[in-house]
Amino acid sequence: MPIGKQDWLKEEGAVFPGRTYAEVVLAPAFDQAKAELLLPMMTVNRAHLIMLREQGLVSDSDAERIAAALESLDLAALQQSAYTGQFEDLFFQVEHGLLEHAGDAAGNLHLARSRNDMGIAIYRLVLREKLLETIGSALLLHERLLSFAGEHTETVMLGYTHTQQAQPTTMAHYIAAVSDSLGRDLRRLKAAFANCNRSSMGAAALTTSGFAVSRERMAELLAFDGLIDNAYDAVSGADYVGEIAAAVQLAAINLGRFVQELLLWSTQEFAVLHVAPPYVQISSIMPQKRNPVSIEHMRSLLSSCAGDAQTVLTMIHNTPFGDIVDTEDDLQPYAWKSLRTLESVYRLLGCVIGTLEINKEGLRARAEASFATVTELADTLVRTESLSFRTAHTIVSRVVKEAVSRGLSASGLELEALNRAAGEIIGRDLALDEEELRRSLDPSWFVAIRRLHGGPNPEEVLRALQHQRFRQESDEAWLQERREAIRTARQYVDTTIARWGVPQNQS
Repeated sequence: MPIGKQDWLKEEGAVFPGRTYAEVVLAPAFDQAKAELLLPMMTVNRAHLIMLREQGLVSDSDAERIAAALESLDLAALQQSAYTGQFEDLFFQVEHGLLEHAGDAAGNLHLARSRNDMGIAIYRLVLREKLLETIGSALLLHERLLSFAGEHTETVMLGYTHTQQAQPTTMAHYIAAVSDSLGRDLRRLKAAFANCNRSSMGAAALTTSGFAVSRERMAELLAFDGLIDNAYDAVSGADYVGEIAAAVQLAAINLGRFVQELLLWSTQEFAVLHVAPPYVQISSIMPQKRNPVSIEHMRSLLSSCAGDAQTVLTMIHNTPFGDIVDTEDDLQPYAWKSLRTLESVYRLLGCVIGTLEINKEGLRARAEASFATVTELADTLVRTESLSFRTAHTIVSRVVKEAVSRGLSASGLELEALNRAAGEIIGRDLALDEEELRRSLDPSWFVAIRRLHGGPNPEEVLRALQHQRFRQESDEAWLQERREAIRTARQYVDTTIARWGVPQNQS
């Protein structure tokens, strides 16, 4: 028989919260809040109390009573507690504890604020910490890449386009491209931090307050770089977390392409690199196997990171332009997880890069046997024969096709065959001699002559790496300044409240 309304209410509970609602939404949100949001919530409470007292909105005696209540809360017990439904969420449970300790005076701690502006501020405090951790690990990887590249400016290797052998380059040139890409990811993460690190406090529900609170002082006490100017925007704008998700997603995609290449290079067929024993697992059945599982896991973790970031963006999509704190309760954990995953992969990859062994001799031999150098042969004909590049290209292409059909490598190209092709196309032999031919087919010469800005010439790569090191130093200084600003503000807030919370006869 169908269950009637009264029977259903009896099953779910006649008052808030319904059993299933608590199970599906409120209990998971409570667990996330006590793990991630409780400490920043207390930071906001302390800062708000300092501001209220400075503005004369609470008396000295009430401020000290509330401070004592803040100091007496058993945060460890709160973090171990389970959701019971007695309180809607963690905020009300904390407020109840304060009222128990300080009486009605504690009710004024919520003067001129709402869970809307407070919740957004707490989310921003949490996200900025996770962003800084991620940026710190990205800088660690960036430094390892720069050091690794610096060791391989003379390590000649083949570059690929369309997955085919293209032209000789160096390992340093390749890795410098990866670190440049990582540098752009760092700049995007820093830009996301700049937009995240702004204060919503004082916006209250959405229209500010008639009380003379200081939004500017709250931003200062919480080490925000400034205010979200419009109060409606302060509680409605979700792009601060969307921008983080977009930056994280792109960073994961960028890094995933490099990780996939490392995995390919680990195969015996490519034989480019050797992963150190701490990051390799054996097969349970095949004694010869060295499975580079650390790289495999990074590949899948970066995919999950990009997916979690996309979930954030999808959950924001088509939400109303208004307070969406409830939606944010559900989406914030995905942002936290995506940042945590990206940060951990940065650290792991930095360790792996720092221990890689490169098969320099094998890479050089492959480059020397390849026809990837013949672009320089065509360029040489332009220089020595005053031919157009297209004509030189046609001559060289014909010689290469003939060599391939005969099973020859680039080192087997003959001046006689080149002259024969030239005679068919331009009607004469070339002035090119044997020494010039050999030099034009040498991968080291190919690399050395490409000294334009951004090229693989070792000196040019060293210049580029030095420029990246300057950015690295600047980014490290930026990170240190941000961490110090946050630490200083938090220390001031905590020590001020702790001092106020001591009864006058004990101070």
